[in-house]
Amino acid sequence: MSHSRAAGTADTFNSTSREFDLITPLVWGPAGQALSFALDLAAGESVLDVCAGTGASAIPAAQAVGPDGIVHAIDLADDLLEVGRLKATSAALRNIDFVCADATEWEAPSTIDGGYDALACSYGIFFLPDMDITFSRLVSEVRLGGRVGVTVWRKGAVKDFGDAYFEVIARHSPGDGHTGPLSRQGYESNPLRRIETADTLAAWLEAQRCESVQVRELSNHVPATEEFVWNLVLGSGFRGALADFDDATRERVRTEFLELLTARGIDSVDATTLVATGVRTA
Repeated sequence: MSHSRAAGTADTFNSTSREFDLITPLVWGPAGQALSFALDLAAGESVLDVCAGTGASAIPAAQAVGPDGIVHAIDLADDLLEVGRLKATSAALRNIDFVCADATEWEAPSTIDGGYDALACSYGIFFLPDMDITFSRLVSEVRLGGRVGVTVWRKGAVKDFGDAYFEVIARHSPGDGHTGPLSRQGYESNPLRRIETADTLAAWLEAQRCESVQVRELSNHVPATEEFVWNLVLGSGFRGALADFDDATRERVRTEFLELLTARGIDSVDATTLVATGVRTA
C-alpha cells in the first residue's frame, strides 16, 4: 500500500474510533461473532485477524482459541486498536495482540510454526489495495488445511441509507471525490461489487485457493434511530465524505440527512452481511 493511501485510510478510521465502537453491538459485533463461529476455531489455534478495528472478530476468536491459542489482530488505525486493547484487557484476554501494521507487508512471526490455523477479515477486504493480490498473499500465511473467512456487505445492504446520505453530501459538495465501498463515486468499480452475492463471493474465495467454501447470510436490520444513524456515519467509511466540511456544514448535513430518511420512510438500516469461509488447499 502506498504511504499516502495508507495514511489516508488510517486517518479516516482513527477519527471514527469512538462512534465505530458505539455501533459494534449492532453491526460489527454480530458479524464478528458469526465469522468466528463459522471458522470453527478450536482451543490452541492461531488466528490472523486483518482490518481488525476494535476487535469485533478478533476478541471472539481469542475466546474460542483459549489461553493456549493466539490471535494477531492487525490494522492501520491504531486508535481503533487501542480501543480493542482496552476491551481485551477488560475481558482478561492475554492471548490477543493488537498490532498497528500494513496487511500488504505482514508476515507471521517465527512463533507461528507452519502458518496460521485461520485467517479472518471482517468488512475489510474491499479496503485492501489490489484486493486479489493482497488477499492471496494473506492466504499464503495460512497453513495448508487452515481456514479462511471474510464478511462483506450483501448486495443492496445499506443502499437506501447510503443513497440518501450521498444525495445530501452532493448538495454541499457537488465535486465530492469520496470513493468508499458504499459511496456513489466509483460505485460500480469498487471491488465490493465483485463479491456482494453468495455466488460471486464463493467463486472469489475458490480463486483464492480455498475449497469447501460456504457462504451464509446474516440478516440484520437495525432501527434507524437518530443516534444510530449518525453514529453509523461517523463510525464507518461514510465519515470520509465529511472530511473537508466545517462543523456548521456537518451539522446541516446531519439535519438534512435525518429529514430525508424520515421523508423516504427509511426506518431501519439493512446491515445484512455475507459470512464466507473456506479451507486453504494450495
